[in-house]
Amino acid sequence: FLNPMLLSIIVPVHNEAKTLGEVLRRLFALSLGETEKEIIVVNDGSTDATRPALAPFLSRVVYLEHQSRRGKGAAIRAALPRATGELVVVQDGDTEYAPEEIPALLAALRAHPEWAAVYGSRNLARTGRGYSRYILGAWFLTALVNLFFRSKLTDSYTCYKLIRAAALKDLALAGTGFEIEMELTAKLLKRGLGIGEIPISYRPRSFREGKKIRARDGIRGLVVLFRVWRERAGALSSGEPRV
Repeated sequence: FLNPMLLSIIVPVHNEAKTLGEVLRRLFALSLGETEKEIIVVNDGSTDATRPALAPFLSRVVYLEHQSRRGKGAAIRAALPRATGELVVVQDGDTEYAPEEIPALLAALRAHPEWAAVYGSRNLARTGRGYSRYILGAWFLTALVNLFFRSKLTDSYTCYKLIRAAALKDLALAGTGFEIEMELTAKLLKRGLGIGEIPISYRPRSFREGKKIRARDGIRGLVVLFRVWRERAGALSSGEPRV
């Protein structure tokens, strides 16, 4: 059973020993009003000191571990059956996304019962921008999403997707890597479910600092977009997306 006053925060982690402790401390410090939080950490085959960095927090989190790296999508999918909150959000183990933005996402979704999800858009705030080729790639993929599903999103590849658990668990996700971001968005829109957006801050990191997404992940996302778009409409609920 889902707890209507609980937010499940999934933290997929691969070699984030340098930043994970800070991220978890900031998550635990969050004030969410009457909403409580559970934190589910998935150690996705880390080979650095991630496990020791987690040690002080293990008694306060739900902990899952993959013996070898399976990918961000696989980590999220492994965590979903353990999520008992009515709402779910993913928090990366680095500090690109500020946990302090989560209360604003929560407030926006509570204020809009017609939305199935609210996204934290980096493009509405225009703070940190990152590598130009990745900005262009994310813009291109978002433009295609809008074209295919008649939506008006500005940042389909944001990590911050706060989603109602009932809708999320009904998506039958299959992605194992970063293409999970495209799969989530495309399947929500395919079902005619509403997605709202609010601006968030963003501090991009460099490849030297551990950034993992690559151009090939964009290509995989493109393949997923076409696959979901071509799925039989009869297998999905009808209706135009409310975005």
